[in-house]
Amino acid sequence: MLPDFLIRATIAGLGVAIIAAPLGCFVVWRRMAYFGEATAHAALLGIALSLAIEMPIFAGTLLAALLMAFTVSQLSGRGLASDTLLGVSAHAGLALGLVVASFLSGVRIDLMAYLFGDILAVSINDLYTIWIGAIFVLLLIYWRWSPMLVSTLNEELAYSNGINPKREKLILTIALAITVAVSIKVVGLLLISALLIIPAAAARNTSDTPEMMVFITAVVGTISAISGLQFSYFFNSPPGPSIVCVSLIFFLLLSSKNSWKFR
Repeated sequence: MLPDFLIRATIAGLGVAIIAAPLGCFVVWRRMAYFGEATAHAALLGIALSLAIEMPIFAGTLLAALLMAFTVSQLSGRGLASDTLLGVSAHAGLALGLVVASFLSGVRIDLMAYLFGDILAVSINDLYTIWIGAIFVLLLIYWRWSPMLVSTLNEELAYSNGINPKREKLILTIALAITVAVSIKVVGLLLISALLIIPAAAARNTSDTPEMMVFITAVVGTISAISGLQFSYFFNSPPGPSIVCVSLIFFLLLSSKNSWKFR
């Protein structure tokens, strides 16, 4: 029999793996890896402000992530390259969050848990938050799948079909912000982008269609979550990094298989 905390951690890991699958694919297709990282780093400022004004951490994290994404979208193309804006936003959010956290008196903050995750401490309320967020994002992606995919492939083709690529990017941004907010407990702010990118990058080498890539990404993420948790439990390693390391093994194996195939 598994301990209750490990069962809760497994259910949480499955939720994050499933929600990260379609979003990770879009992040890889659109080459938005740095965008996901910047959103995650900005969330630390939301956590610090949530603790300062005594509001739910999920709400503060979501608000900070959305604000960062909206700011970058508005400033893009106004004299600074997107990667420069994302770099400034990512490091500014992380630094401001740490500074604000240092001024909080009477509040105990476990920065390691927020930065690298504390999935073994997931509560029932955390599970509700993760799975409600996952269901919302999955329904959103299902609803906008075709327009988002067309916008990703070719913006001119999207315009010719009456699709607004900027609107689809905004929807993707909202989905990313929600994913970051619900994933903090599982892998932490510093590893969220890794969980988004690595399984999707691994699946890209073995997929013939976008839908197949999403499915394989979900499988890789699910196995990584379960195997990483088991490894962490038996060898007393940090859970979040262990999950990411397992997904890295999948990436290396599938990449190697793909390179052998074309030799």
